[in-house]
Amino acid sequence: MAKLDILLADDQSLFAESLRTSLNHYAEDMNVVGIAHNGEEAVAMAARHRPDVILMDIKMPRMDGVEAVREIKPKYPDIKIIMLSTYHEDMLVRSSLRAGASGYLLKDISPTELITAIRALGSGIMQISPDIVRQLVQERYGPSPCLPPAAAEPPARQNSIDAQSFEWLDSLTRREREIFTLLVLGYENEQIAGKFDLALQTVRNQVSTIYAKLGVKNRFEIIRLANRSGK
Repeated sequence: MAKLDILLADDQSLFAESLRTSLNHYAEDMNVVGIAHNGEEAVAMAARHRPDVILMDIKMPRMDGVEAVREIKPKYPDIKIIMLSTYHEDMLVRSSLRAGASGYLLKDISPTELITAIRALGSGIMQISPDIVRQLVQERYGPSPCLPPAAAEPPARQNSIDAQSFEWLDSLTRREREIFTLLVLGYENEQIAGKFDLALQTVRNQVSTIYAKLGVKNRFEIIRLANRSGK
């Protein structure tokens, strides 16, 4: 069985070496081909090794991870890149995905979860940490989003929403979580369709399914649900 070639890009040597050890030890189908210590090295090593997957840090010297993605993806579109970072910021997640990254995970992810995420890339599944989704909602819309009058609900409905927790994330499939994340980032249905190479009607159907599962009618209610659940 052919192994997946993995390139690590991180300026923290201890973390990168630990990650290499974990992948080589726990994943027989993966082979770490090298470690880049800054964005420029990542670009050069991507050209030299042509890895299947790059695990890319965000903040690195000489060239940051997002800029490295912008350099790599147009030249080598088949390389899948997962951002592996400690940063939750909306702008960094948005910039990474629009540059061509296939996911954004936090560094506190377990080795087993990371290996599963890497393997899932082969199925075209975008990898986004659930904590990132929650953080995006809180940071982007604040603790008390301003809703238009049309979004108001009767008290009984509001109490039902207040009683829920972030368990609603677990009710969504992986694809639905991906679409939900892009909705939070401000993507329109047409942009989501382009991102996943899906028919527009398919995206509309998926969004409708998300609404049905969460018991909401529009994006404003999704935001309100997430924010109230986080209190």
